[in-house]
Amino acid sequence: MKFTVHGALLCAGATFVAAANKDDIHFTYPRYPAQARYVALGPQLEPAPPANKTYEYIVVGAGPGGSPLAARLAMAGHSVLLIDAGGDHGNLREVKIPAMSIWSSERSELTWAYYTHHYEDEKMTKKDRKLTYRTKDGSLYSGLSPPEGAEMLGNYYPRVGGVGGCSQHNALISILPTNGDWNRIKELTGDDSWDAEKMRGYYKKIEKNEQPFPVDADAHGYSGWLKTAVTPLSLAAQDFKIISVILGAAASAGVELNGPLSQLRKLTENLTGGLLNKLLPINYLTGMVDGLASLLLHDMSTNDPNRDSTPALVQMPLSMGAPSYERSSPRDLVYKVATAKNPDGSKKYMLDIATNTLVTKVNFDTTDERPKATGVDYLYGESLYRADPRASLTEDGGVPGSVSASREVILSAGTFNTPQILKLSGVGPADELEKFDIPVIKNLPGVGTNLQDRYELGVTAEVSSDFDLVQECTYLAEGDKCYDQWINGIGALKGPYTTGGLAVGYFMTSSQAEGEHDIWVGGLPAIFQGYFPGYSTHILTATNKNHWTWLVLKAHTRNTAGTVNLTSANPRDTPKITFHNLFEGSSVEDANKDLQAVVEGMRWAVKAIDEIRPLDGSTFTQVWPPRNVTDDDAALRDWIAEEVWGHHASCLCPMGADGDPMAVLDSKFRVRGVEGLRVVDASAFPKIVGTFPVLSIYMMSEKAADVILADLAA
Repeated sequence: MKFTVHGALLCAGATFVAAANKDDIHFTYPRYPAQARYVALGPQLEPAPPANKTYEYIVVGAGPGGSPLAARLAMAGHSVLLIDAGGDHGNLREVKIPAMSIWSSERSELTWAYYTHHYEDEKMTKKDRKLTYRTKDGSLYSGLSPPEGAEMLGNYYPRVGGVGGCSQHNALISILPTNGDWNRIKELTGDDSWDAEKMRGYYKKIEKNEQPFPVDADAHGYSGWLKTAVTPLSLAAQDFKIISVILGAAASAGVELNGPLSQLRKLTENLTGGLLNKLLPINYLTGMVDGLASLLLHDMSTNDPNRDSTPALVQMPLSMGAPSYERSSPRDLVYKVATAKNPDGSKKYMLDIATNTLVTKVNFDTTDERPKATGVDYLYGESLYRADPRASLTEDGGVPGSVSASREVILSAGTFNTPQILKLSGVGPADELEKFDIPVIKNLPGVGTNLQDRYELGVTAEVSSDFDLVQECTYLAEGDKCYDQWINGIGALKGPYTTGGLAVGYFMTSSQAEGEHDIWVGGLPAIFQGYFPGYSTHILTATNKNHWTWLVLKAHTRNTAGTVNLTSANPRDTPKITFHNLFEGSSVEDANKDLQAVVEGMRWAVKAIDEIRPLDGSTFTQVWPPRNVTDDDAALRDWIAEEVWGHHASCLCPMGADGDPMAVLDSKFRVRGVEGLRVVDASAFPKIVGTFPVLSIYMMSEKAADVILADLAA
């Protein structure tokens, strides 16, 4: 099917061809692009391989699952080795500045570029405009008409290889999962420690709430390692276009504008035409901020029992401090613990961090009936894993080594890498392991199955003039006044870089919801149409500042049929990742339910754009998807099936009930059938959680530390 597209929807960040319909849009980008280098904003760990000694615990993967866990075990007095295949880049400007999250996702030092498959069916796969190929000259082509001889790679799925994992490039959104997310694990496993109220205790333990507005005080923590705050409303209040968009969203959500909010238009009556086309003067902000606060300052972490089902238009809590407005992540925690000193200058905690260290397999002692994990083999060297854009595609490298654990090995290598490491170690489906001549340690058919993700799409409007708020932003290019403001300002005066971008969101329940929010729609002043190599070069640029996108995200998807399979026994090679979207992986009934929910989210976003009544006389015109698509049910369903993406892959090593042959883990994160081996990351969930999973993983990691320490004391 062809969809008519009006206007140039991608701008030239590399080689771009705009055209009259979707079939002709394409984008070309180098595999390893030249990028500007900036001095880091603080100290970072120097690369180092593991020390030649035995540790009590080895944690593989320094991301949201591994870093808090390693820190907690070390703080409890245990010797811990934390291993990561990447380096430490936690003080890069793109990482520290909230608004630079898009750019951090494609920093060569950080990114691991996976290529996934939305469908096994190749005909369906090739309908996605974002599908990427490697051309004969080694560059990356994304589009529907690849050059002759190009090799199909799949759909780009950026992850982070390095300390902090994907907490270093995410949009900082810090939202609790629903109570049902935790209670489903409790019911599935029969383990009451997963009860939602008990799990909230971990949220309060890790949070350091620095939000500058009243919240449900009993629901939050104030002394943890994860700082949370919201974008200063004074920023939005200065820009008439952003105010107009928020009012359009309120109208689409059926919110009646009263109290301070109803005064927003009256506040503009005395402004001259000149003031309507620039940032509002500070003396006008108080009324604007009060009006926006009355609409948006709803605490999404409240203890209210109706929190998970009541529609809400809110400011999104972000993992950043206030008034510093810089990223907060577990990288900061684990760095602090690893570098802590006693008064005499000696190392305070027994935590070592080995970077540029690619774990190739877990080693086992097989002399007893149940194999026991005893350590790991690794390769030391930079860019050894072929998801790294700097890695060689043809030559193997790395210095081999091994390191031992006297108590446990814990895999926290991420949704894609944890099942890969298990399989390379001989733990997984026996038939797959035998295909690659890998000795079977334990036949666990559930490893690498049950892959789940969101369904996401964007609705983009073109604006007749630029957003004033970002007018002076060049996104770290020379002469970036917004960067200067962020570095030198204080609090709200740090300017537009104090937001992760997706600062406003609407939680809704579709007609297909099962008692909880199942659709989230978030807005950002940019073009966002999904992931492909180089997407960060056009989403928002120094010259492209006149678009708004409502991003529609389907939570609690019903498809559990995704897989991660080995492509070889070489640990440097990436696995084959197939999501089996919609009808390929779900029953017709379930696929139709998910499709309908996405349709309703898209229609809400379209209405939110239609309801904009610009206060400055500008115009907002929907350009993506084309209007002839969103106005037609059949066309919109086709569009969703062809264009939908996700970026919250989960559940490939699921916890489950005793007796379930597909359950990889028990409720204490232990890999079934072996000793001394656990999994603590997003792959451990049996069902994809919440709307944004990262806070859930932090909470899981803290719980895992308690479980492990309790097992020692038993």
